[in-house]
Amino acid sequence: MDPRFTPDERTNRERMLAGDQYIADDAELLRACDRAALLTAEFNACRADDHASRQGILRELLGSVGPNTTIRPPFRCDYGSQTHIGARSFANFGLIILDVARVTIGDDVQIGPNAQLLTATHPIEPGPRRAKWEGSKPINLANNVWLGGGVIVCPGVSIGENTVVGAGAVVVRDLPSNVVAVGNPARVVRTL
Repeated sequence: MDPRFTPDERTNRERMLAGDQYIADDAELLRACDRAALLTAEFNACRADDHASRQGILRELLGSVGPNTTIRPPFRCDYGSQTHIGARSFANFGLIILDVARVTIGDDVQIGPNAQLLTATHPIEPGPRRAKWEGSKPINLANNVWLGGGVIVCPGVSIGENTVVGAGAVVVRDLPSNVVAVGNPARVVRTL
């Protein structure tokens, strides 16, 4: 049997947080997902003018959130606790963060509508996938990144400071600082 898909003495949560393969439908992980689902439902149901309640829910849900950061509902995440957002960042409607691994969003980041930050990975082999094994790789958005509408950032990607990613791009590899990238897969088309 492939050792990557063999249980050890660690809990699934410990394996997940370490970035190792883990069983995705573990009871402890499902409780954590349920907690995040309840908090995001509460966040998404807040009145449009109730900014204080939304900020309070984000502080409870996320690992950390900086001052003057705004996320417009609807918003969805797996756990919340793995997501860290800096100051003065903005995410428009429909942000999805699958934060199985850590997601770090810097200061002054702008995220367009319907963007997806996806840290979850799955085995290619059918047996482990059927057995609910899963993995993850972290995502890092440096300060002053701008993701256009519908951008998808895949597991393990880091995007450098001041970089702009055009609408609809799929980012499968790291992007350096101070560039514009577009397309599927995203490629650098201009230096800033």
